[in-house]
Amino acid sequence: MVHPYLQFRLRMARYGLRQFLASLANSLEITLLGFGPVLIGLAAAIALPGMMAVTLGWPAMLAILAAQALFAALPTVLLRKRLHPADAVVWARPLPVPPALAWAADALSAGLIAGPLAGLYAVSAMIWLYQWPDWLRPVAPQAIAATLLSLLLGWALATLALARRRLRAALPARRRARAAAATPAAATLAPGTAPAALAPGYTPRPLRPLLPALWHRLFWLPFWRAENHVGLQQCVLLAGALGCTTAWLLGPPLGLPLPGAAMGGLASAMLILLTDRGDKAVREQTALLRPVLAPWPLDTARLLLCARLFSLIPGAAVLAAFAVLAISQPQAWGHEPAATAPLAAAAPFPSPRAALVWLAAAGTACAAIVALNLGPRGRVVLVVLSILILTAIGSEF
Repeated sequence: MVHPYLQFRLRMARYGLRQFLASLANSLEITLLGFGPVLIGLAAAIALPGMMAVTLGWPAMLAILAAQALFAALPTVLLRKRLHPADAVVWARPLPVPPALAWAADALSAGLIAGPLAGLYAVSAMIWLYQWPDWLRPVAPQAIAATLLSLLLGWALATLALARRRLRAALPARRRARAAAATPAAATLAPGTAPAALAPGYTPRPLRPLLPALWHRLFWLPFWRAENHVGLQQCVLLAGALGCTTAWLLGPPLGLPLPGAAMGGLASAMLILLTDRGDKAVREQTALLRPVLAPWPLDTARLLLCARLFSLIPGAAVLAAFAVLAISQPQAWGHEPAATAPLAAAAPFPSPRAALVWLAAAGTACAAIVALNLGPRGRVVLVVLSILILTAIGSEF
């Protein structure tokens, strides 16, 4: 008989995954329509890096296997809040659950994602075994063993991520007491008296604080506190967008063996996702703050507009980096490269018209994501179409 705690954890994890899949219903349909062939190709090649790793030297092989393990653990890490919600963590902490049983529950919960991923790896490995390329024939057993090892390591890392969430110490009582003491108590009124703010004819005077300061307290700080990882997520997306843009524009001039069209599509996708995720986080925070800000003597509309505009800053930074890198290529604007820079002449840069068209289209797409109030399905259509259009323009580079 399965222990009740294991049943509880598994049912909770399945419910969280069903909720997540239901939230992706609209976006998944449109994404498959727009990127179906690309996703099928990536799924078929998902086991290729680990299988090819055994043909390389030890440092490269270990690095690739570690990356494969991290990739296998990434879905569980990203969905850990749904697999084990914070309320359930707090509720189950005083229960007399043996450590071995708790670790088993973490492993089974991680296995709900590791199992389908293992099936995807198995299909990909069978495709390559059926193709039977020359490089695979002498190392087929080692390639299969390396794929299994990366999957097991990914499962172990996913289990550790759930266990860390479960074992994380609760907020100390003294910190809660200090936070409660720092909260100002409500003023008490004597019977028959009324504050000046409630006197007849009183008109609240709008506060005029600096909007950036209010934005910093009401939007920036909450994105870094508690379990809200929006700030970290935006930093990762910003770094990825800047890195892909740099590799896309500087790869050919420097002679790097990078596929230009693929890097352009990746840079476009990272830019659009950076803007979309940031604007969506601001909208969600705005929905939480509206009832709180309603009684404040404050121009709420200006504050929320400021927050919406500030969500464009990361995308604007990527566009500025693109413009600087495009302008810095002398052959892009009809100038001959200097003799002291032979690598710059290794691959000609495209005409400036393509760069300007991509820059204008990217800026328009980011502004539309922030400005338009579309429903969930319309927003997904806008994001997917923006990525497709920018990828098509970038393929001319």
